[in-house]
This record gives sequence, structure tokens and C-alpha cells, in this order.
Amino acid sequence: MTGRLQGSVAIVTGAAQGIGAAYAKAMAAEGAKIVIADVIDGNGGIVDEIRAAGGEAVSIKTDVSSESAVKALVAETLRLYGKIDILVNNAAMFANLPIKHFTEIDGAEWDKVMAVNVRGPFECAKAVVPAMRANGYGKIINIASGTVFKGTPGYLHYVTSKGAIVAMTRVMARELGADNICVNALAPGLTTSEGVINNPSYTDESLAANASSRALKRLQQPDDLVGAIVFLASHDSDFMTGQTMLVDGGSAMH
Repeated sequence: MTGRLQGSVAIVTGAAQGIGAAYAKAMAAEGAKIVIADVIDGNGGIVDEIRAAGGEAVSIKTDVSSESAVKALVAETLRLYGKIDILVNNAAMFANLPIKHFTEIDGAEWDKVMAVNVRGPFECAKAVVPAMRANGYGKIINIASGTVFKGTPGYLHYVTSKGAIVAMTRVMARELGADNICVNALAPGLTTSEGVINNPSYTDESLAANASSRALKRLQQPDDLVGAIVFLASHDSDFMTGQTMLVDGGSAMH
């Protein structure tokens, strides 16, 4: 059976672990060749998992906040596969951020979050556009967050960065529509990835409280997001652009 992404080449940032790894595995299962771009080396981990399942994947160590590193990522992807069809801008700082009032966030921490969470997607999108434009087709999927719609306290820098992603998505969609490049955002709710599970700020009680805020009253798992990512990456969403798809079990609604 031919997968929905058969023959596509996809870069997934921040995919060496967590939600990004779930995206990468799901897209590989649908036939996409996966390039994992992460500050963590994905070889020996998620790459091996994808290959063991019959998929194709490589890992290219990348700091998405570095213009030169992102350009090198794109150049190597084109050398290996000859094209880029899909970009998933997933890399972000979140799970390792301590919860704190915004008056306690210093400028250095603010700048670091913005460098990864906002500049990273900007650099990656800018770098892949020439290849997508040359093919007359492309899908850019920016990962936002349900916190944008809830004003979640304790994470002003993170929530602000994800609000910027929603705005960035809309402008990119307008500017790239003539090139037949669709730009959409996926906004997950709080997801029990490894990072969240290992963060002492998230107790059983706080996770249960988050689950109780949902229409579907359970914890969100990384696999709850894979249907949406495949849809946004596939031809099924070819006439959809500039949109933010919220997948959080009905905690926030917009």
C-alpha cells in the first residue's frame, strides 16, 4: 500500500526525541524520507527505529538558531535527496524551562527562548523556500502551542514565542501562496513527552488538572498528534494555508 507521503522528503527539526520523534516516525511510515535536524545526534536512536521499521532516515546535527548551520542542513539534504517537500519546525525550548512569574525571567533566558523558538523556524523556512519554489510545491508546518489561546501563566517567554509562530505562519502563507507552498501551524496541548515526564515542575496533580480541563479527559500523548501532522504534510491539505490546527483534546477552543 502506498503511503500518503510516498516519495516526499521531509526535514523535521527537534526530532531526536519526544514529540518530534513521533512526527518523524509517523511520516516515515507514510513513505517520507526523513531528515532529523536536532542539536542531539539522532543516529543510533530514532534513525535506527525508522530504518528498522522499513523507512529511510538520516540525522544531521543542527542548531536551528544558527543561519550557517541551517544552510548546511538544507545543502546536505539536497545533496542526499535532491529536493525538500516538507519542513516541520518542531525544535523549541519548553520542557526544560522552569515555571516562573514573568518578572523573574531575565533577559538572557528570554533571548535564548526566542532564538530557538522564533528565529529557528524563521531561519529554517527561509532556507528551504528556494528548493520548494524550484519544485513548485511545498509544505511548511510550524509547531505552535495551545498555550497561546489560554494565556498559560508561568511561561511568558514560551507562550510569546508560540504566539509569534501563529503570526509568522499567517504572513508566510500570504507571501508563499504564489509559489504553491502551504504554510500551516499545529498547536498541541500539554503532551506527556519525555521532557515533560522528567520535569519535576509537572506533578501527577498538575497533569491531572490539565487533563480535567479537556473535553476528552485524559493525558495527551505524542501519538495523538501524528494524524494532524500527516494531514498537514500530505496532499490532503493542499488547499489549506495560513491556519492553526489546535489538537489538545478540547482544552482550548478557537
